[in-house]
Amino acid sequence: MVIKSLKLKNFRNYDFLSIEFDHATNIFYGDNAQGKTNILEAVYLTGTTKSHRGTKDRDLIQFGNEESHIETVIEKDGIEFQVDMHLKKNSPKGIAINKIPIRKASELFGLVHLVFFSPEDLNIIKNGPAERRRFMDLELSQLDKVYLSDLVNYNRIINQRNRLLKDCQNRAELNEMLDLWDMQLIQYGSRIMERREKFLEEVNEIISGIHYKLTGGRETITISYEKNIGQMEFESVLKKNRERDIRMKSTSAGPHRDDICFLTKDIDIRKFGSQGQQRTAALSLKLSEIEIVRKLIKDTPVLLLDDVLSELDKNRQNYLLDSIHDIQTLITCTGVDEFVNHRFSINKIFHVSNGVVVKEN
Repeated sequence: MVIKSLKLKNFRNYDFLSIEFDHATNIFYGDNAQGKTNILEAVYLTGTTKSHRGTKDRDLIQFGNEESHIETVIEKDGIEFQVDMHLKKNSPKGIAINKIPIRKASELFGLVHLVFFSPEDLNIIKNGPAERRRFMDLELSQLDKVYLSDLVNYNRIINQRNRLLKDCQNRAELNEMLDLWDMQLIQYGSRIMERREKFLEEVNEIISGIHYKLTGGRETITISYEKNIGQMEFESVLKKNRERDIRMKSTSAGPHRDDICFLTKDIDIRKFGSQGQQRTAALSLKLSEIEIVRKLIKDTPVLLLDDVLSELDKNRQNYLLDSIHDIQTLITCTGVDEFVNHRFSINKIFHVSNGVVVKEN
């Protein structure tokens, strides 16, 4: 699959922008804060309906305007799809595929598979569990619509259960209603945990070889799924924690509190690894993400690299660039020297300055 073109209107710092991408490597270079990342953000919205920065829709609209429009043309299996997304300040976004509006934003997932890699991702190992859960959820939501549906339902039930927990403090008769929510929580939560476990087993098969090469054969890595409920049954944990949950007014157990463990030589590098080990593990994880998408959908994802090369040493730069030669890639950077020095094949170069994008060569 490839992204053929992108049009923006009143998005971030762009009044209007129209770009045609090459099917291979596209480089956007220029000084910081000129709008390079905004292009990648718009593409990411096309596939996931969300900003990789977690920004709300209203804040993506250019200052002084009420609406923003993104139009993206995708080619998949020889068929073109046009995705139109209207962001509005005071109402939900509108999305259409080939001019036909879709009712749920989740219908867009799976049309295009994107792997986004930013400098912040290099901290995924040392930061909190929420970022590692987000990695699982974003990737699985693109790959598996059943998982996406289960996740949406689980999050809805968690919110409703938490609201009920707050009311239970003053109205004990409401405690029985928790049984109804717990049944649904167990139903969706169990499926989420089962799918995450299978996914991480698949990633584990791939990441070990990548990490071994990245470290020059010095280290191997193993990842495992850490369920918040441990080896106990989900239902038992919910019952055991009920009084505590009512007291704390929140749900203390379930997949919304799970984590991924990263072990090198039996050392948990989340806690005890050096910064170099943590960053190398993060790079291994993102490269594994590319391979797992290839394996499961029998196609290549589109790779979005946001100023990552400047954060890596030469060996890791070289390994990353060697790994993406056959994938459509959109890369932002401040200069193109690292690509020239690497003799990296560059298909299209765009210079970005103050919201103006000019194609070079």
